Amino acid sequence: MSAGGRKPGARRPGGAFAEKVRARRRALQAIYQWTLTGQDAAAIVDQFHQEQDMKRVDTDYFEQLVTETIDRAGDIDPQLQQHLDRPLEQLDAMEVSVLRLAACELLYHIEVPYRAVLDQAVELAKHFGSDQTPVFVNGVLDRCAAEWRKIEVQADR
Repeated sequence: MSAGGRKPGARRPGGAFAEKVRARRRALQAIYQWTLTGQDAAAIVDQFHQEQDMKRVDTDYFEQLVTETIDRAGDIDPQLQQHLDRPLEQLDAMEVSVLRLAACELLYHIEVPYRAVLDQAVELAKHFGSDQTPVFVNGVLDRCAAEWRKIEVQADR
């Protein structure tokens, strides 16, 4: 044991996992801003670096998520739409933002387990959405994962 009571090599609180969680939170806020304003992704990323506390954020992952989600929204949105019961345009901007961010991770970041993507999306929905948002987001993303990550989902069950 180390002097701090942790085993050598054990993750310290607030380590890489926490930095990725913070990256997703900031990325969601940036994607929400883009959803409302249509502002350029690079300008939003720059603004976040200037105006937000990014000290304990995985900034590379933040930038990657924001840029990819915005750049690929034209591909992501139709794939999400297949799992919705109404047009994407009728959803709340926060719901759309959470779904786009999670869809980006499910589709383009297969190194991230689908369960982690769903869990993080639901947590973000709880924090930023309405009371119904977490249940809605979970249902949509569960259907998306079952199709997009079929082998991984089947192996998990």
